[in-house]
Amino acid sequence: MHTLSPQFIKDTAGRKMVVLPEKDYKKLIEELDDLEDIRLYDLAKKEDTGVRISFADYKKSRKK
Repeated sequence: MHTLSPQFIKDTAGRKMVVLPEKDYKKLIEELDDLEDIRLYDLAKKEDTGVRISFADYKKSRKK
């Protein structure tokens, strides 16, 4: 996990905001994307029935 350097501020309405350096923001987005990939992989693995088709058959089915 990457250590973040957030700055906490309030806007004129008193709502709390967080400001991050660009490199921290990009790293956070990258880590969230990785977690989403893991979640989708786990879901696909859970729903896998073991049935496989060839890529050519898949392409044919997409044309219909």
